[in-house]
Amino acid sequence: MNTDKITDPVVKAAIDALQKGDGKAWSSAFAANASFYDDGNKRDLAAFNKNAIGHERFTSIDKVEHNGTAVYGNFHSDQWGDFKTYFRFTIDNTGKITKLEIGQASY
Repeated sequence: MNTDKITDPVVKAAIDALQKGDGKAWSSAFAANASFYDDGNKRDLAAFNKNAIGHERFTSIDKVEHNGTAVYGNFHSDQWGDFKTYFRFTIDNTGKITKLEIGQASY
C-alpha cells in the first residue's frame, strides 16, 4: 500500500509507522499531551495505540487534504472490519502531533 500521496512529512511518517505496525515510531510522532478523538468522542490515545497498532491499517489512501494533514481511505481493523475512514492530524511548530481525529468517512 503506497503512502506517497501524503505530502506532510510528519503525517507520512506516522501513517507509515501505522502501516508497519511500528508502535514505537507511531508513538514518537506524538506530543506528550496529544489529544485523540474517535468519531468526535474524546478517547485515550495510549489505549488506541496499544489496541490498534499492528491490528489496524489503511488498505488504500483515496485522498489527502489540508496540506497533507487529513488522510482518507479504506481501512482494515481486525476488530471492526473494513470501512472508509479519515485521520486528521494537528501538528505543532516542533513537528509533533498534538491532536488526532479519526472516524468513519463518507465520500
